[in-house]
Amino acid sequence: MLTKMASGKLVFSFIITLMLIFLLPPSHVVSHSNPGDIKDSSSINPQKVNLSVYYEALCPSCANFIVKSLGRVFNDDLINIINLRMVPWGNAHFNKTDSTVICQNGLDECVLNTIQACAINVWHDVNKYYALIYCIEFLAIEGRHSNWQSCFSSLGLPEKPILDCYNNGTGAKLQALYGYETAHLSPPQTFVPWVVVDSKQLGNDYEKFTTYICNAYKSNVIPNACKSLPPNNVSSSKEENPIHPVCYRGEAKNMTSLAPIKRILVHFG
Repeated sequence: MLTKMASGKLVFSFIITLMLIFLLPPSHVVSHSNPGDIKDSSSINPQKVNLSVYYEALCPSCANFIVKSLGRVFNDDLINIINLRMVPWGNAHFNKTDSTVICQNGLDECVLNTIQACAINVWHDVNKYYALIYCIEFLAIEGRHSNWQSCFSSLGLPEKPILDCYNNGTGAKLQALYGYETAHLSPPQTFVPWVVVDSKQLGNDYEKFTTYICNAYKSNVIPNACKSLPPNNVSSSKEENPIHPVCYRGEAKNMTSLAPIKRILVHFG
C-alpha cells in the first residue's frame, strides 16, 4: 500500500517550489517568538512557549522520543503553556538534478512524512494530529509501520481527508514547505530529533525539553509539570556526541525490513 501510494503522487508546481527554495527569505517560513521580549512577568499575561520538533517518520530515535517522552506533555498541564509544532521532514532532501525527494529511511518514510504533514494541515487540532502521529510512531517502534492506516479506525479519526490531501498534491507542497523551513534553521539541523524551544535549539539536550519550557515560561503561576524540576537543569556546554540516541543526516537506520534508500519522483510542471 505504501509503495503504491508513493508512486507518482508527490506532485509539485515548479514555480511554487522555486519560490520556496530560492526566492523567499527564511523569515517568511520560520518564525519563533523571542523570550527576550518578555520583561516583567508580573505585568503581562502569560505567553505560551513555542516547542518545535523536527523529525522523520522512521528514525528510531524520533519514534522513541515522540512516544516515550514528548507524549507526556498531554498527560499533565504542560500542553496548556506550549504551542507544539511537529515538522515531519528530518534528514530528507531535494535532489535538484533529477527532481526527486530522498528520504533517509526509504520510500515508506517519504509516504509517512507526507501523511503526517497532511494530518497537521487538515485537522489543526494538536490533540487529533498528535494522536495519529503517536499511533504511527508506536507501530514503527514495533516494526508494523505498514499498518499505519489502522490508526484511523482505532482513533476514530476520518481517513478520507488525509488521503485526499496526499493524493491531490497538497501533501507534496506541505513537504516542500517543511523542507525549506528545516534547511534554513540557524544553526543548521545536524540530526533528528531536533528540538527548538522558542528560539533556542536544544541540540544534544533535547530530552530536557521540559526544563527549557519551564525556564522560558513567564508567569506568576507555576505549572505543576514545572514545580518538581530543579532550576536551570540544562547543559552548559556542547558535547561532541549527543548523550541520547539520534539519527544523523546520511545515516539510514532500518527499523524494520525497509529496502535500501529509494527515491520518490517529483514531477515539476
